[in-house]
Amino acid sequence: MTKSSQNFEHYLEKTGEVGFVEQVFPSLIYASGLPGVHPSELVMFESGEIGQVLSINLKYVEVLVFSPAYMKVGTRIARTDDFVSVSAGSGLLGTVVNPFGVPYGFSKRVLGPVENRYLDLIPSGINDRVNIKDPLETGISVVDLIVPLGKGQRELVIGDRKSGKSVFLLQALFNQAVKGEVCIYCLVGKRQSDIMHVNKYVKEKGVAKQTIIMASSASDSPGLIFLTPYAAMTIAEYFRDQGKNVVLILDDLTTHAAVYREIALLARRFPGRNSYPGDIFYVHSRLLERAGAFKKSTITALIAAETVMGDLSGYIQTNLMAITDGHLFFDIELFNQGIRPAVNPYLSVTRVGEQAQTPLVRDMGRTISRFLSHYQRLKELTHFGSEFEQRVKDELVMGDKINDFFTQSPDRIVPLPISIFAIGQIWGGVYKRFEAKELSEKIRKYIERYSSDNAFKGLIDNIISKSQTFEELVKNITNDYKEI
Repeated sequence: MTKSSQNFEHYLEKTGEVGFVEQVFPSLIYASGLPGVHPSELVMFESGEIGQVLSINLKYVEVLVFSPAYMKVGTRIARTDDFVSVSAGSGLLGTVVNPFGVPYGFSKRVLGPVENRYLDLIPSGINDRVNIKDPLETGISVVDLIVPLGKGQRELVIGDRKSGKSVFLLQALFNQAVKGEVCIYCLVGKRQSDIMHVNKYVKEKGVAKQTIIMASSASDSPGLIFLTPYAAMTIAEYFRDQGKNVVLILDDLTTHAAVYREIALLARRFPGRNSYPGDIFYVHSRLLERAGAFKKSTITALIAAETVMGDLSGYIQTNLMAITDGHLFFDIELFNQGIRPAVNPYLSVTRVGEQAQTPLVRDMGRTISRFLSHYQRLKELTHFGSEFEQRVKDELVMGDKINDFFTQSPDRIVPLPISIFAIGQIWGGVYKRFEAKELSEKIRKYIERYSSDNAFKGLIDNIISKSQTFEELVKNITNDYKEI
């Protein structure tokens, strides 16, 4: 839809119905007339602005306006006999667009054929879905081994502001984009600088051609911000139907919930807990249910949500936990201690990720998880300053080495085979006398060799492929490959 008086006259002639603005509120207007209008139908103002019908009563039509412009009482309105849609197509790759598919001023134009798709669709039924069976590698070792994800999973990424969530999401996007997956980064009501930062990141990393940035800024109308994640999901479904796997990042749904609360309160909806409307759970569940693993392809959704002072019991936060297939908790206390990424493995959950792992990686993840829980309890005992036997001291050193390995800078992406091999070496005592910097440098060299040396890559892959259990892997490494 474009702002055009010609469009208005066309729709006025097409439907033969006219309405008039009677009351004006921020983002909402109440209009008379339009006897044949439908709920959720798009309407056009004579100024060329677009709105969507929220509700209809005997006296007025309630319209959500998608423009920050202030409407005047008496403005004429025409029906469009159409619903909200977005232009989807491969030409969107490499662009930054708003929920209507219109490029931002600093983005290139959308080229190639596009297909208009309605935003509000019924999720695919169970007959179209399959079990999650393929792993989704993020390049972040602690996630790939301890809290693994699968293609088609809906994983919540939750934590306080400035705890490293966006850095992780961009790393995961980059790692999937270089593997050829379609990535959609959806920014909901963010600052203009945040939108430009994501755009700059994908360009500098060379993955812009695999990425679509769907964005609404904080200065946009609440109606446009509300539509943003639905438009991103609709475009993801377009690529899914083309047989392509999609990684969809929604950043973030706590902002989306706040915007929907604002719209609902302006529309005089009865407020519920924390003043959110009663259907807020449905609003998010009908969106996220559209992701999943399908017969030919997948839509993996990584959903960001914000906590306050690490409180996981908030209303929107617990709603999203109930909808999704697990959550990664970014702990601000770990972040302040200098641990990057600040993923708290003890409070993070993956409900379906393990089923996408190989038996070796699943066994390794469970072994390391149990050990880290034991290590955490041992650390608490060290505060008493007691003397410990050698076995306990060795376990504390082992825990320190594993945590050193899991500490990862934002510019480092660790291939899963390197993570598996390195943990096997650590467990076998290869790095017992290494300092943290020495271990980090060793891993950096492994990553470089793995990407550039086919012989080394084949050696690592061979070690992993012939090991069925974690114990067998450690044995193979310590016996034959200790000094690689």
